[in-house]
Amino acid sequence: MNPFPYSDDNKRYHTLAYHNRHTYGKRIWKAVLDGGFSCPNLDGTCGTGGCVFCDGGSGYFTHAAAMPIPEQLEAELARIRKRDPDPRVIAYFQVHTNTYAPVERLRQVYEPALSHPAVMGLAIGTRPDCLPTDVLAYLEELSHRTNLTVELGLQTCMDDTARRINRGYPFSIFANAMEQLHQRRIRTCVHLINGLPGENRAMFVETARKIAVLPFRAVKLHPLLTIRGTALASADFPVKPAGLNEYEYADWAAAFLRELPEDRLIMRLTAEAEPEQVITPKWWMSKGQFLAFFHEKFLHPEQDGAF
Repeated sequence: MNPFPYSDDNKRYHTLAYHNRHTYGKRIWKAVLDGGFSCPNLDGTCGTGGCVFCDGGSGYFTHAAAMPIPEQLEAELARIRKRDPDPRVIAYFQVHTNTYAPVERLRQVYEPALSHPAVMGLAIGTRPDCLPTDVLAYLEELSHRTNLTVELGLQTCMDDTARRINRGYPFSIFANAMEQLHQRRIRTCVHLINGLPGENRAMFVETARKIAVLPFRAVKLHPLLTIRGTALASADFPVKPAGLNEYEYADWAAAFLRELPEDRLIMRLTAEAEPEQVITPKWWMSKGQFLAFFHEKFLHPEQDGAF
């Protein structure tokens, strides 16, 4: 008998893949879309230049914002159908702040995606300081019509670190937004970054403890990547990040996960970028190799003194 309640294999934690298989009976894909939104940390509303690690968006599409949503969606479906001839997808609005517009503009972006028969839900990436009452009301409406997840960028609970990375809002704003979403029964995912400038392992674990009491449903976790052309990569950036290697990151991530309630979904454990654009860290493991290593070590922490 499998000793772990949320796994078909050796994972001690509740994976998104497990959740989808047992909820929908098959793999659910993400179609990554660009709604053409900006960010208050780019346009001067609360800052300029964005967070210090921001490279201007996902880069997933070339000039994607100039393409209508239906065209972007068809391009993504063509990619996904190479692996699954009859896919079901979440329309994932990832680039910048996807609630940073009037509600009518949001409708113009989200509704065409929802009308596609292959789309069975929305994932909307945004900031907790961009959720006014009318936007929350529209999100609540969407949550009754489809499988909605609102993904909030937090990165850290530490306000000193938040100022260092130019995030533009304190942890109290995040906690209030989380409660507002919870009151409307809107499912949430929290984005976090491991190894931010000036942070150590204990501080990252403290972030886990602080969010563990909040009503979020899922987390996305990845190491800090220093990307060429970002403020973080500048020679005069005052605090250099640790640049965690695979073993250090795995240790920090495992300690983080152990602080969370076991029913929280783990949507992501690492991140990727074009290798030539990454200054640090330079991992020798591929994403697949790292995940296999992490799962084994997290399963057997007594081996080799790991974790």
